[in-house]
Amino acid sequence: MTFPVDPAKNLAALIRCASVTPAEGGALAALETLLKPMSFTVERPVFSQPGTPDIENLYARRSGNGPHLMFAGHTDVVPVGDEKDWTHPPFSAAIEQGEMYGRGAVDMKGGIACFVAALGRHFAAGKTIPGSVSLLITGDEEGPAINGTVKLLDWAARKGERWDAAIVGEPTNPDAIGDAIKIGRRGSLSGDIIVLGRQGHAAYPHLADNPVRGAATLMEALMTPAFDEGTADFQPTNLEVTTIDVGNKATNVIPARAQFSFNVRFNDTWSAETLMAEIHNRLDRAARRFRLRPGKDMPVNFELKWREPPSHVFLTRDAKLVSTLSSSIMAATGREPSLSTSGGTSDARFIKDYCPVVEFGLVGKTMHMVDERVALADLEMLTAIYQRFLVDWFGFAA
Repeated sequence: MTFPVDPAKNLAALIRCASVTPAEGGALAALETLLKPMSFTVERPVFSQPGTPDIENLYARRSGNGPHLMFAGHTDVVPVGDEKDWTHPPFSAAIEQGEMYGRGAVDMKGGIACFVAALGRHFAAGKTIPGSVSLLITGDEEGPAINGTVKLLDWAARKGERWDAAIVGEPTNPDAIGDAIKIGRRGSLSGDIIVLGRQGHAAYPHLADNPVRGAATLMEALMTPAFDEGTADFQPTNLEVTTIDVGNKATNVIPARAQFSFNVRFNDTWSAETLMAEIHNRLDRAARRFRLRPGKDMPVNFELKWREPPSHVFLTRDAKLVSTLSSSIMAATGREPSLSTSGGTSDARFIKDYCPVVEFGLVGKTMHMVDERVALADLEMLTAIYQRFLVDWFGFAA
């Protein structure tokens, strides 16, 4: 029996599948082919929701008596942009000077390829696993994340699946394999604010009400003062205004409305609910100030609309998972990884509701870029870490 022991070969098979969200592109089929020789039971449920594309997902399990470890990730990738800008075709898995090029090489087909290779080497050596291993792989992480991991977890849990720990194979290392483990993530909250004014001639401002002035007042209130100074585990909460639009091309017309959007990355000082209340309070106080609206005796007229459900802040303190992965990294690389909560969100935000979860994968320098690529040496190193972790975690306090 041939086991998938070569991470570069595994990755090439996945990269050659053009699985740009929401297309499966053959990537899940390729992964199933890699897993079947290792006696994994593979299911590929498709989830739907009105107004969103159908998404195919994969859940694979090799069962045994003992604890249950989940490896989670995604085979969908972001668009490649202009293919002419790539040194090698983005779905060719070309190798040049010890690096494999391709969309998804680090985010995150590479992590999947390495975990599969770690399993393959483990079983090829005649070893067993005293427990169960599952792979929970979505095709919707780079998209709206509606018909992917969140539904796949619920589907598996309703079938009776329970997990003791999970690793998400996202690229977590800034410079070298072993730099960092993500043990948590800040929360994320987004909203749109529409400020209503009165259209008029720019030369007669007393006859109009410029919503841009009101928007400026509200934006300042959201960004100043700082929400907090950070905590022992997280960076300070930060709000950024991300878009501003008045829909007006004329330079001598005061617009009737202005709209801006914002995103907040928040730490464990706040819950989504307390932060939403704080934002409402800031806006209501600022709307009554009139500081940038001389001569106006009415509050700023605005509407606040929250976007998609917030992502909640979380921190994993599971000693077995964090310490075992750290020691496995130390043994393989000689580096002591930092325990990080920086960066954006990932599907770990869903998994945390089912079991302790951390993230550890490749170096992320080229993710989402033209010429995304990974060093073959990094694939070997990550495979070695995953392989050691399998032994260490299942053998913990055994």
